Amino acid sequence: MSTNPNKTQLGKTLLFLGVAVFVVLIDQLTKFLAVANLHPFESVSFLFDIIRFNLVFNDSAAFSLGGSATWVFTVLSSMATLALLWFGPKFRTRGWLILIGLALGGVVGNLIDRLFRNPGFPSGHVVDFIQIPFNFPIFNIADSAITISAAIIAIRIIRGEKLGGSK
Repeated sequence: MSTNPNKTQLGKTLLFLGVAVFVVLIDQLTKFLAVANLHPFESVSFLFDIIRFNLVFNDSAAFSLGGSATWVFTVLSSMATLALLWFGPKFRTRGWLILIGLALGGVVGNLIDRLFRNPGFPSGHVVDFIQIPFNFPIFNIADSAITISAAIIAIRIIRGEKLGGSK
């Protein structure tokens, strides 16, 4: 019995987009809760000081690079979103689809902030609130999704796997 290629493609697209939507929802929910319950630059202990919550509004990229150039990151994030939407469904294996969906969710989560948060379109500040030891920059769920997916993708490629799968 052969599988229907259209059904298979639909399943792959739904997995990819489902992961992305899940990440965006969790990211935006946690940012909403952070803004509603935290005061800027007031650190709150969580998990025995392993994790602290510290609300900041970031006008730069990851690790505070490129400060006050939010509109540039809005353009880059928009282009990345379009590229991920185009190439994501073309990935072949479940693992690759999950990774690319995780990346898309992270990019879109921060893009929403850049488009709709103060000071306004296209220079909105990204809500960051998770702080870990070792003077690591404050981040959010979207940043985590982007970083984790990028790291796993890099490891898989270094190990010789073909980007997107080889089936």
